[in-house]
Amino acid sequence: MKRFPLTYKQAGVDVAGAGRFVRAIQPLARLTRRHGLVRGIGGFGGLFELNASGGNPASRDIPRWKRRGRSPILVASADGVGTKLKLARLAGWVEPLGVDLVAMNVNDILCAGAEPLFFLDYVAAGRLNPELLLSVVKGIVRGCVEAHCVLLGGETAQMPLLYGAEEFDLAGFAVGAVDRADLITGERVRVGDKLLGLASNGLHANGFTLVQKVLSKRELAARAREMLRPTRIYVRPVLEILRRKIPVHGIAHITGGSFQEKIPRILPEGRSVLLRKGSWPVPPVFRPIQAAGVSEAEMFRTFNMGIGMVLILPPGAVPPAQHLLKRRSVPSWVIGEVTRGRREVVRL
Repeated sequence: MKRFPLTYKQAGVDVAGAGRFVRAIQPLARLTRRHGLVRGIGGFGGLFELNASGGNPASRDIPRWKRRGRSPILVASADGVGTKLKLARLAGWVEPLGVDLVAMNVNDILCAGAEPLFFLDYVAAGRLNPELLLSVVKGIVRGCVEAHCVLLGGETAQMPLLYGAEEFDLAGFAVGAVDRADLITGERVRVGDKLLGLASNGLHANGFTLVQKVLSKRELAARAREMLRPTRIYVRPVLEILRRKIPVHGIAHITGGSFQEKIPRILPEGRSVLLRKGSWPVPPVFRPIQAAGVSEAEMFRTFNMGIGMVLILPPGAVPPAQHLLKRRSVPSWVIGEVTRGRREVVRL
């Protein structure tokens, strides 16, 4: 007669271990505190009071969306890190994934001109590995600190029937706020506006399925550290540009689908974009991928090619925006302009 596991733990789910893991990460989560936090990790739900929230506790700055007479809008995002996770497991370096998880969400929220407020994570694993998962959470905390948002809570699910003992998956959720008057939708994009490309850290967290198809395991192992560099978080420099009242008509986070998919999302009817090839340096990390047989057109459809975010702004706003970005150590280049057209990206 077949014997079944007698306990949940014998079946592969360590509830007590999960409790210990939550207690272990609570001190890390406290590093991400900001005004408005009511209750963070440990309860059934994290609590954040919008009207009580402010900027950095050490600063007296009042967010734009909180000033008298304002009408705050909440902006939310949910995303994961895709198959970059597989390469991270192969390389044994998972901390960057935590930063990626935060970045993919807060950078999306930023496209509306919103300030990220709080973040929650979801981790699903076949077996609880506290050391590995703690490395991921350290990356999440690092990302939250950089984006200045609270790690408000999350869920760690042990599912041995779905995942192997060493397998896990990640998802993240973020909420931000922006006043209705400051909302960036792309409606103000005009012919003649310039595209300001903000430098990426490399691959960020997109295109890894193609990368792992075209490169051998030996090549992946040799280049893993370079390819696993965490996604750049643009929150602080771009919010500073907006707080200085430098006009920004549109913002695009260059992720899956790259320029051809992301930029048209913020273009009004009758507008297209001319992207000038060679107007910025393409990082070396992309060269072996293309050399493995990926066409240039496919490279620009799949990868960010060194541009992680695009700001669309009037010509006169470019110099002050670049000045602030330089102070924040974010390289930037004018990579194109807005033209008349059918919401397309034309690359010259």
